[in-house]
Amino acid sequence: MTEGTTHVAVKIRLKRMGKIHKPFYRVVIMDSRAKRDGRAIEEIGQYHPTEEPSVIKIDGERAQHWLSQGAQPTEAVAALLKITGDWQKFKGEPGAEGTLKVKEPKTSKKDLYEAALASSDKEGAEHEAITAKKKAAKEAADKKAADAKAAEEKAAADAKAAEDKAAAEADATSEDAAASSDEAETTTEA
Repeated sequence: MTEGTTHVAVKIRLKRMGKIHKPFYRVVIMDSRAKRDGRAIEEIGQYHPTEEPSVIKIDGERAQHWLSQGAQPTEAVAALLKITGDWQKFKGEPGAEGTLKVKEPKTSKKDLYEAALASSDKEGAEHEAITAKKKAAKEAADKKAADAKAAEEKAAADAKAAEDKAAAEADATSEDAAASSDEAETTTEA
């Protein structure tokens, strides 16, 4: 044994972190004599058991390195290494791909919003986000458009009435002219 080196039993174990009732763990390389949450030689991964499915992230390359150096995993870490496939790779057994379940990516809020728009029966133009200021401006514009339409309809109705009145007057004058010519014919005959 050389004078400058000391041999220690190295373990791969979990270091607890987080709050009460909300734990998560770091997979660490530690001296076997150190406290559970003491200083680690190296952190090689994370384990979040409270999420569904549990999040297991282990740096496979570093795990292989420390296993080859003789580090002994605890039972819990050995189970995690089997799930990720690192233990099978180290032992040379089949099934090195592991059985790790991956959480499906979360749908973004924008995609959810667009899906809701597509499923509704209204047109897309009616679905814009409206603030109080924009709502007031939109109502004012709608009122102006309604007033303009009403004024246009009134002008059209007035024009129609004037046209009908002119036509009625023209009919009346033509009837008067016809009546006066009929009178003139009856007086000449008499």
